[in-house]
Amino acid sequence: MAASTASRLSPPRLHVSSPPPHLPLRRSRLSPLRAAKLEAVLSIGTHLIPHPRKAETGGEDAFFVSTDAGGVFAIADGVSGWAEKDVNPALFSRELMAHSSTFLKDEEVNHDPQLLLMKAHAATTSIGSATVIIAMLEKTGILKIASVGDCGLKVIRKGQVMFSTCPQEHYFDCPYQISSEAIGQTYMDALVCTVNLMEGDMIVSGSDGFFDNIFDQEIISVISESPGVDEAGKSLNFASGATEHMFKSFQIPIILKA
Repeated sequence: MAASTASRLSPPRLHVSSPPPHLPLRRSRLSPLRAAKLEAVLSIGTHLIPHPRKAETGGEDAFFVSTDAGGVFAIADGVSGWAEKDVNPALFSRELMAHSSTFLKDEEVNHDPQLLLMKAHAATTSIGSATVIIAMLEKTGILKIASVGDCGLKVIRKGQVMFSTCPQEHYFDCPYQISSEAIGQTYMDALVCTVNLMEGDMIVSGSDGFFDNIFDQEIISVISESPGVDEAGKSLNFASGATEHMFKSFQIPIILKA
């Protein structure tokens, strides 16, 4: 499965628009984010392509976006191994994202992605586990990130990757994961970082199904070759490219890591 978001730090806006947060969709959705008083804002596009074997159920990834502050987005990837125990891996990731959306404006969260993960995890009752990443843009242009596992995020600036999160793994192909079980990781294990964004920066985020199947240079090429395409279109191009590589017999990032 390939779930991806493409976000660009837009010029300051005076217009305010507040589309509601959403759970996973199988179609591309453009969610332009706006903030008032000349504050930093993101324009976000999302796309999710389930693995063909999981297409009927919508796959195991989930995500949400929000207009809160300068913009918020998150991705959770349900761990497929739970299917061997007759547990639908998608239920945990979807509930985790639903609670993340609900607690976003909670006073205790205070626009902190790590605390949002804590609240959402504590409220999730489904059996299962998921890798997850949450990113929040401050109105000052600072992007705050909290991630557990191998969902990732890259910031592209002027044709180069200027920032990339690092996957957390116990060993190859066994990532850290937020879980319903006590042996799993918690919000305290999250990789927490901040990035100072500049106008025009492109943020690309996705599950391991995305980053395992597409190289950085291919991401950069999609951005440079489609200057007039909105973020929803770019997100579709990213996810489609990763999915296409998954079924071709040439080297992809996950093979080189093995």
